[in-house]
Amino acid sequence: GINMNILYTIEDSLYINITNLCPCKCTFCIRDEGDEVASSGNLWMDHEPSIEEVKDVFNNYSLDEFEEIVFCGYGEPLVRINEVIEIAKFIKNKSDIKVRVNTNGLSDLIHKKDTAIMLSDFIDSVSISLNAPDKKLYNEVTRPVFGEKSFDAMLKFASDCKKHLKEVKFSVVDTISKEQIEKSYDIANNLGIELRVRHKE
Repeated sequence: GINMNILYTIEDSLYINITNLCPCKCTFCIRDEGDEVASSGNLWMDHEPSIEEVKDVFNNYSLDEFEEIVFCGYGEPLVRINEVIEIAKFIKNKSDIKVRVNTNGLSDLIHKKDTAIMLSDFIDSVSISLNAPDKKLYNEVTRPVFGEKSFDAMLKFASDCKKHLKEVKFSVVDTISKEQIEKSYDIANNLGIELRVRHKE
């Protein structure tokens, strides 16, 4: 198959590209603009890597060189939540490095159950794409396959994460208006969650 870039590095972070599957089609998604992030190499995969394949690739890296490990890549990592947990467990057996998941926050809908609690043992931090301050705009921007119920499910997942994990953050991309960013801060503050505004490259 093509050279699969399961792991890639950006500055002090080691990223795990575990899936290309995603239930959303965000209007600002980088997947629509190219094959890589920074100098990651091609992030499209010819198959979903197995847990063993991911573990094997870790042998090429010294974890001491990194500040954190991030499940991210070209897809929604929590589509493969069981694999994420297994790999995070494998990492934690080697090192006490921080492990973060970047997610759209829809994993309860993907798996039809409460999933934040599943992450509590091996994941230190989640960064959730809030994307918009209300249901209507969220659906326009994120275009989730689950439709209307997605926004509330994402907020519920975020507040569950706040109960079960050390760190939870929201992000929005600055393609929405200043007013919408202000409203996003209100939502985040109400849940006691920090909000990062990401700049659309």
